[in-house]
Amino acid sequence: MLNLALQRLYENKAELLLVLNRPEIPLHNNLSENDIREYVKRRKVSGSTRSELGRRCRDTFTSLKKTCRKLGISFWDYLVDRVSQNQKVPPLPDVIYYHPNAP
Repeated sequence: MLNLALQRLYENKAELLLVLNRPEIPLHNNLSENDIREYVKRRKVSGSTRSELGRRCRDTFTSLKKTCRKLGISFWDYLVDRVSQNQKVPPLPDVIYYHPNAP
C-alpha cells in the first residue's frame, strides 16, 4: 500500500512541485471556505433571496466585496466610484496581479 502511494507521488511529482513556482498561493483551501462563510451565515439569518435575479445580485456584490478586501480597496469607495463614474479607483481586473507563469 505504501509503495502504491509513493508511486502515485512520483508519477505526479511535476504537478505537485508547481507550488514552488507560486509561493504566494497557500497550500490549503481555508481562504476559499472563508469566502463562502459570510454567504452561508447570511442565508441562515435571512432565509434566501426571492428570485434568481436577487441571487445573482447578492452573489455579484459578495464577490466584489471579497475581491476588494483581498486587494486592499475599500468596497464602499469602489461602489461610489463606479456609480459616480469618477474613475479614481482602477477597475479590479487592472489591479489583480497575473503571474506570467500562471496556468
